[in-house]
Amino acid sequence: MTRIGFIGLGIMGSPMAAHLVAAGHDVTGFDLSSASLEKLVADGGKAAASAQEAVSGAEVVITMLPNHPQVEAVIDEVTFDDGTLLIDMSTIRPSTSIGIAKKLSNVRVLDAPVSGGQTGAVQASLSIMVGGDEADFAAARPFLEVVGKTIVHVGPHGAGQVVKAANQLMVGGIYALVAESIVLLEASGVDPKAGLDVLAGGLAANRILDLKRESMIAREFQPGFRIDLHHKDMGIALDAARAADVALPVTNQIAALVAAARAQGYGSLDHSALLKVIENFAGRS
Repeated sequence: MTRIGFIGLGIMGSPMAAHLVAAGHDVTGFDLSSASLEKLVADGGKAAASAQEAVSGAEVVITMLPNHPQVEAVIDEVTFDDGTLLIDMSTIRPSTSIGIAKKLSNVRVLDAPVSGGQTGAVQASLSIMVGGDEADFAAARPFLEVVGKTIVHVGPHGAGQVVKAANQLMVGGIYALVAESIVLLEASGVDPKAGLDVLAGGLAANRILDLKRESMIAREFQPGFRIDLHHKDMGIALDAARAADVALPVTNQIAALVAAARAQGYGSLDHSALLKVIENFAGRS
């Protein structure tokens, strides 16, 4: 049993913390939502009244927060025990992850963003891309294996966030192309289900077609990962591209589509709701 402090019990963090409890760890969590704290207690964990209470005495601290301001606020607010292993699983800017690692000289820090959405968190099947020291990654691996299936050390501090940025630009692009395919099929009088079933069995096969084609055709956009969050992530991707001094023209276009979705009032919907934006552009809304 390891004493784990878990900060951020949202739609991703809550099931992740529950898996760690089920694996036999002593998990103390903190979140601004009282309902999230109550769920952790119901799952067998402990609720903390503050972030500091969650991290005090913890051997491992995991943060799963919406964006870099929340992560930085926690880092500034709390005092970690010397030697604590801090695993930040939030999706934030690579530069912020690097800065945190430099700032916390008494703490072992990893950036370990995830892919797989709410379904992956619930099923403990997340893909986890980890930046930081190899020895710290080895120490963290037993805990990451509780919540994920594909776990890869991708490089030094910040590298995990760069890989996550690449993931998000690819996911956004695939959603946009699936959306355009649906619009084309329907406008041409072709059954979109039959059409996408064929595509899912050929070279165009991808996880989004596997998991989302039926709900997209049915226009069911209950959030597993909200447009608002993908908008934030596309900003991270563009920021990373600027830092690397590379032009990513398709990424810029996808970022504009996601921004349009948010501007059109779809920010609280699942990112598959890019279909609504494509329909609007096509005059088929």
